[in-house]
Amino acid sequence: MLGFGNSKARPARGGVSVDTLIGPQVVVRGDLRFSGGLYLEGQLIGRAIAEDGTAASVTVANRGRVEGELHAPVVIINGTVVGDVHATERLELGPEARVEGSLFYTVVEMAAGASVSGRLVHRDRAGAEVPTATVTDIHAGRSTAEREATRA
Repeated sequence: MLGFGNSKARPARGGVSVDTLIGPQVVVRGDLRFSGGLYLEGQLIGRAIAEDGTAASVTVANRGRVEGELHAPVVIINGTVVGDVHATERLELGPEARVEGSLFYTVVEMAAGASVSGRLVHRDRAGAEVPTATVTDIHAGRSTAEREATRA
């Protein structure tokens, strides 16, 4: 990590503390394992994976780009991601976010202007996929239990 001293002295960007900064002129090839706050202004060609059981967040800045997967409790995207995103707590997509891949989330916030080309998969806190209603089910007024019984 960058070694900014104690956590109170660490800079914050967008309300998230930054432990590791990848600058706009940097290209990283390979997988990153991290804890704390990872702020990406440059390019990552590979995966960013938060250490299990740690409070971690990854932010892709407006000019940041990821070609690979993101795995973290909190994921904030303002730039471009080509690959799947796994956010176990919260996923935020800013107005300039561009994602080509599936989003796996517990809670999602998407600003007007964000673009997603892929699936949105809601998961509960334990990581299990939550059944979602289809447009037909909503118009028919069927409950989740009724939909599941129909599928079986």
